[in-house]
Amino acid sequence: MNFDLLILGAGPAGLCMTRALSGHGLTIGVVEQQPDSALREPAFDGREIALTQRSAATLRQLGLWQRIEQTDPAALSPLRDAQVLNGASPHTMRISHTLTRRSELGWLVSNHLIRRAAWDAAQEATRTHGDVHWFTSQPVRQARVQPDAAHITLADGSAHTARLLIAADSRFSNTRRAVGIGASQHDFGRTMLVCQMTHEADHEHVAWEWFGHGQTLALLPMNDDPATGAHRASAVLTLPHQQIDAMLALDEAAFGADMARRFGHRLGAMQLASTRHAYPLVGVYPHRLVAQRLACVGDAAVGMHPVTAHGFNFGLAGVETLSGLLRQAHASGHDIATTDLLARYQRQHRLATRPLYEATRLIAQLYTAESPPARLLREAALRVAERVTPFKRIVAASLAGGH
Repeated sequence: MNFDLLILGAGPAGLCMTRALSGHGLTIGVVEQQPDSALREPAFDGREIALTQRSAATLRQLGLWQRIEQTDPAALSPLRDAQVLNGASPHTMRISHTLTRRSELGWLVSNHLIRRAAWDAAQEATRTHGDVHWFTSQPVRQARVQPDAAHITLADGSAHTARLLIAADSRFSNTRRAVGIGASQHDFGRTMLVCQMTHEADHEHVAWEWFGHGQTLALLPMNDDPATGAHRASAVLTLPHQQIDAMLALDEAAFGADMARRFGHRLGAMQLASTRHAYPLVGVYPHRLVAQRLACVGDAAVGMHPVTAHGFNFGLAGVETLSGLLRQAHASGHDIATTDLLARYQRQHRLATRPLYEATRLIAQLYTAESPPARLLREAALRVAERVTPFKRIVAASLAGGH
């Protein structure tokens, strides 16, 4: 079959791109190796996504925000402030929403709810406009690009062509690799354990990033459990992988007690409220974001360390930038895969992502280093940063997405 666009990957970025382009006169094919059932009812994966104000606005425009609210009124939790802690030091850096013009820095929502809303929105667009063809349960066997068209072959042997391929198939994108785009990878040598927990003390909708000695902790504030009224948060623990295995093996009572200890009992007693999930921490930044008749979006364009909580936000920003350029080109009767158009996308998305990607990598390295000089340096950095209001305004603007 022939398409204007083939989107490879039906994760959040691929589905949002589908929704953003449907209804604008383009024929779209979406390829995903998972079956419909997994896309329609995605499993809870432990991850809470921190949304900037810009991302929240994009989700409203695409119709996802409203779907999430209808599914679970308690799902969207305001992130009012953020604080950074270092070891046992009493000194913290507090980033307040009062440094912006909003009553919150951003929002938190479970990843699986975003995925479900994105699937539903893309399916509704398909029914309304009839311009999307779905190839689910279909791994890509081969992808190649030529000057006149891009070509893919699926596992069932079917061959399809498009004017443009959009790679949205993870930070370790096979599509990106197939067309010869390499990537810089940084393995942080740590694994992240994520789960939901209830706790005694109120988090007051403040997010924590706690760089302890030998561990990193994060607390992402959720709305209270609507059934029990218990205070609730997503807890993130980063440790060397073998220590994560031991945490996963603990029974629920022992796990809750250990997490309360790790959080210095600042939240009182803590209890596990979900399944536990572990993810290795690897940052990935491609050498290029585009090639002949190909563009990368989502994690295929930028695979972030989660410490600054910008991974999905960068994915949405890329969707917004690229879909806008494609809609404009098509409406003007121009080729949607010109070298100039793809270069503009790469230039804009790199400018928006590369500085923070590199800064995040350096921050993660500094704040997980255990040498005495590194501990002294990060303690001094926090003390200085807490006193410099213009710097904190910049951080607050970054967390809020500049809106």
